Amino acid sequence: MRDRNRDPQPLGGEGTIARIARILAARNIDATAAPVQDALEPIAALEAAEARIPMRYRSAVVDHPQVETWVRTVASAAVAPSKGARRQVRTGPSLLLIGTTGTGKTHLAYGGIRALVGAGVGVRWHATTSADLYAHLRPRPGSDAERELRALSRCPLLILDDLGAAKTSEWTEEITYRLVNHRYNEMLPTLVTTNLAIRDLRAAVGDRVASRLAEMTERVVLTGADRRRGNAA
Repeated sequence: MRDRNRDPQPLGGEGTIARIARILAARNIDATAAPVQDALEPIAALEAAEARIPMRYRSAVVDHPQVETWVRTVASAAVAPSKGARRQVRTGPSLLLIGTTGTGKTHLAYGGIRALVGAGVGVRWHATTSADLYAHLRPRPGSDAERELRALSRCPLLILDDLGAAKTSEWTEEITYRLVNHRYNEMLPTLVTTNLAIRDLRAAVGDRVASRLAEMTERVVLTGADRRRGNAA
């Protein structure tokens, strides 16, 4: 017969507790300052998000005041789908991160994802470069490009990296317009990065896309030397 009066056993083994402690230490969180269970859900969600983030950006942080403000604004606009459920990103502002190669645009974009998840906000997100977007949506046997474009257009949070870097055509301009126009209309938060100056971006993506980006995004201009070259020196 099972002994119902035995002492309760701790949840999770020593390995789980040690892993949580390491994560808390890496995030500069004092494990003694609050109950460990309060941090379990954000940590689990952050680990799940980081599994999808490219290896190079899994430790990305937000170290720019405009992006920090964006994170707070999107988080404050998150809504719980039902009573007691975790708040989910639904609508919010967008950012256009502009800068030459290696100034940290992609780092900040993934840092924004990590900051939102780490704050305990539910985030369904997707990240793609413009070149990968067009390659993935080109018609091919067995694919449903229309369905995939709708999924990207409706995704609550999207990173569109290196806009204007891919070779353009009437078809790519139409794809970009449909994607951006839906997100513009529905006010879905989008993080767009580009190496191009505004006038060159307009020429690359067309007036319709440029006009919507101008209204829906706040510009974050990054300057400085190419960090990649500095790290390689």
